[in-house]
Amino acid sequence: MKLFTKIPLAPAKDPITYDSSVLLMGSCFTENMGGKLDYFKFQNVQNPFGIVFHPLAIDILVDIALSEKPFREADIFFHNELWHCFEVHSRLSSPNKEAFLNTLNTQRELLKNTLCNATHIIFTLGTAWVYRHTESDRIVANCHKVPQRAFSKELLSVSLISETIQQSIDRIHAVNPKASILFTVSPVRHLKDGFVENARSKAHLIAGLHAALDARPNVFYFPSYELMQDELREYRFYSEDLIHPNATAIELLWERFKNVWIASETAAIQKEVDSIQKGLQHRPFHVKGTAYKAFQNNLQKKISELEQRVPGLKF
Repeated sequence: MKLFTKIPLAPAKDPITYDSSVLLMGSCFTENMGGKLDYFKFQNVQNPFGIVFHPLAIDILVDIALSEKPFREADIFFHNELWHCFEVHSRLSSPNKEAFLNTLNTQRELLKNTLCNATHIIFTLGTAWVYRHTESDRIVANCHKVPQRAFSKELLSVSLISETIQQSIDRIHAVNPKASILFTVSPVRHLKDGFVENARSKAHLIAGLHAALDARPNVFYFPSYELMQDELREYRFYSEDLIHPNATAIELLWERFKNVWIASETAAIQKEVDSIQKGLQHRPFHVKGTAYKAFQNNLQKKISELEQRVPGLKF
């Protein structure tokens, strides 16, 4: 499908190569683009603490990682037969307290190392609506199905969003000044908040984000929200829930992202990787047949040769 060109994209000054190390954090769109980077075997780390939706949640995790604050028993709680932490996604939750704390601190160390060494850091902001835990008076990243009465709902102001984003940038550039930091606003609409409320939320994110990025070196914006709302606004580009981008939309957004942020000299390697990936996904009629064994041997030879030729590329 031919892509439209209504939304121009400035070329990246430091595009992603197979030598790059990419960190992606934020809402669902992070995992869409991360999935593409995974498929083509670019070095990347995705959401070490699971999906987080708002800029305060991202900044809190960046601070925890870089200030080397260990997670302790006071930071977790038991609910519905699982241990949870308000700062992280429920997919990390565990029935075992010690194992959960160990996972949190392992992921904290992973995030710290990645923030300090990544060449590219991509943040996807999903919503400006947040929930404040009444008892502790703190804004959480995830409510973990704790009863609604335990929280109050708030809309982050444009100024607070801008200040938080600038704070995250400063934290990262203090330890990794050469990192290219890229922000985007998720095209996924949070309609559970309401149509009007979702529009207010995205408007606050966009206004706060651009206020923070003005005149910032090595900090960039990718218009995934605008591309989805304008170029891909028809419902044929949405999944059955009419909220999330479908596979076609994700592919088109990836093409726009790739044309700007993936180095053109990697195109030949991407084609080789794609060919191997399709081979790995092949399902034969006769698994034990000689033809399939020969096919597998040839595929493994291609993988070995490519891994030797491209340092850091691993299947």
